[in-house]
Amino acid sequence: MTPVELSRTVLCAVRRAVDAGELSVPVPERVVVAPPGPGGCGDYATGIALQLARPAGQSTLRVADVLRDHLMAMAADGIGSVVVTGPGFLNISLRDADAGAAARRLAEQILRDGPRYGYGQDAAGQVLSLHCAAEPRALVVGDVLARLLRAQGALVRTSCESRGPIPPRWEAVLGARADAVGEGMLDVNVRPVPVPAADTAALLALGRDAGRWALLHPAGHDRPRVGGEHLVQRESNPLFRIRYAHARTRALHRNAADLGFAALPGATGTAATRPLLAALADHPRLLARAARHRAPDRLARHLVTVADAVLPLLPDVLPRGEEKPSAAHRARLALAEAAGTVLAGGLSLLGIDAPDHL
Repeated sequence: MTPVELSRTVLCAVRRAVDAGELSVPVPERVVVAPPGPGGCGDYATGIALQLARPAGQSTLRVADVLRDHLMAMAADGIGSVVVTGPGFLNISLRDADAGAAARRLAEQILRDGPRYGYGQDAAGQVLSLHCAAEPRALVVGDVLARLLRAQGALVRTSCESRGPIPPRWEAVLGARADAVGEGMLDVNVRPVPVPAADTAALLALGRDAGRWALLHPAGHDRPRVGGEHLVQRESNPLFRIRYAHARTRALHRNAADLGFAALPGATGTAATRPLLAALADHPRLLARAARHRAPDRLARHLVTVADAVLPLLPDVLPRGEEKPSAAHRARLALAEAAGTVLAGGLSLLGIDAPDHL
């Protein structure tokens, strides 16, 4: 059961509760399911009970209990257990067999869609203008917001509020550019906390990839740091972890080919892949939210989550010693390649390179 399928199942449970007279609420058009947050459990969680409690005139826990009963009655749809935590979050665990099938379908979808996995139509038909303040961070953020919104189907034009042209170094080093430049064109609607003028030289010294990361990883209301920590090649640097994880997945692809086997989505034979599966399955929702909330930092942090989830899997992808490649090895390779695809696609949206060798 994929997140989309699970969302439909939860929506069906809401309809059943309404039809049975247990809830008197309008049935929502969609239900959001995502990896459990702190204090949660299982494979996925949803806050639908919190959303419905007030219109239903019932407590959140009462609504959660009603929906839990209906979900458990639908166990044939692949749900193993449902636990209510906190103020009324429904934490859903899939049956092991269904979880294996979901992992296979997820890897197949990612490998089929490639770097465009997660693109959607959340903003289809919208025509948007992003007018940036005349400073490098705003221009880089505007560029990435345009990419995110176009990935959701919007038509986007970027511009910069400036009396003169964009400094050539900003564009040459950081790729900070806009479709148009002028004064008094539109109201400025892209204005993150700017890089102090005194720090511009240090920012440009980072180069394109590290420089863009330094501007995009913090939330827009936070001041960016432009020190050399973004260039260090060690685990303390989140950008390094992302690019290292991607390069490792590409190396595994090459090494597996040398051993005579290729990726084949299926059951991985280990429950340790669950955090990775949850992160990969959440990628489409994350891209849509990053675009909707004009928050490229959400994508940057999500890529760190994917990288940290895939790294523990990588040592078990290839056979060891005299071991022959098995179906589990092929499935793990497929999942690793899927993670590498998501990392590369996400970095591309941020305008950052994803090298095959590091």
